[in-house]
Order: sequence, then C-alpha cells, then structure tokens
Amino acid sequence: MPLINAMISDVSQNTKACLGLPGQFCVSPILLWFIMGKRYLKSIRLLAECMQLFEHTAGRRAHQLGFTHSQFDIIATLGNTTGMTCKELGEKTLITKGTLTGVLDRLEQKGLIQRERGGEDRRQLFVKLTATGESTFDDIFPKVIDEGARGFTSYSEDDYLELERTLSKLKLTLSAVSTATSS
Repeated sequence: MPLINAMISDVSQNTKACLGLPGQFCVSPILLWFIMGKRYLKSIRLLAECMQLFEHTAGRRAHQLGFTHSQFDIIATLGNTTGMTCKELGEKTLITKGTLTGVLDRLEQKGLIQRERGGEDRRQLFVKLTATGESTFDDIFPKVIDEGARGFTSYSEDDYLELERTLSKLKLTLSAVSTATSS
C-alpha cells in the first residue's frame, strides 16, 4: 500500500509531467498514467481508500464498545456458528497466526471464547464463542453493522448491483492473474 500511495501521489500532483520531447510536450497526470499503462493505480488507490475508511469506521465503533478491531472481527466471524479451527478463523479474518493467538488469549480471558483440542486430530485447536460471547455478539454486531450501513444510505439496489458486478469482475481478473503467476 505505501508503494501504491507513493506512486499515485507522485503522478497525481497538479503539475504537468514533461516527456522531454521537442517543444517540451507536457501531459496531465491522468494522461501520463494512461500512456504508461498504469491507469489502474488510481482505481486501486480509490478502492483501498474506501476499504480503509470503512474499516476505520467499524474499528472506531468496535473500540467504543470496548473491543479492538481484531477482537470484534473474531467475535463477528464466530457469531452464529458452532465454531471453527484456528486455521479457518485466520483465513476468514485475515489475521496473521501470531496476532491471532494473542487476540484469542485476550478474548478467552474475558470469557468470550473457549478453545478445545480437536477430537480426531488433537493438534487442531477448535475455537467457539461461549454463552457470554454469543450474548456479546448479539449485542455488539448489530451496532457495528448499523454504523457501517450509514456509508451506504444513498445507495439504491441498482448501485449495489453495479458495485458488486464491478468488484466481482475485478476479483475474477486478479484471481486469474494470481493463479497464473503462482504456476
């Protein structure tokens, strides 16, 4: 993300970029992106900024309710489930293994989760909400979700469909690129 921010802010300054051609041919930053084939950077930055703003809003609300963003993420992910392994929880929340252990420790100390060894595979650790954790989920989840919904009050059903169509297309394209480059 810092690399993208630096690249975009370098190019997006209100100055013209001169290509050193006879007569000092200068182009606008947007045209320069297009010429350089890097037009996508503006879109990626906008997408990242939207996600950061949404995460900041949700994190602020979770903090007001007494939880870190990571703690809320785990409670929200485990809510309305019978639980899951640490590996599944890490994949669903995108919290790294090292961070996940500490967050789970704190939630366990608060009596909100419990960890159990797997039945068949004792190496697996199974995590689920306690009754107190379920009650907490029922209380805080709607509050954080309602706060997030405020950013979408002007959206119509068509707006949602267009956004989802565009993001699905991007996800499919990036997934294909990721698969091709990992082969």
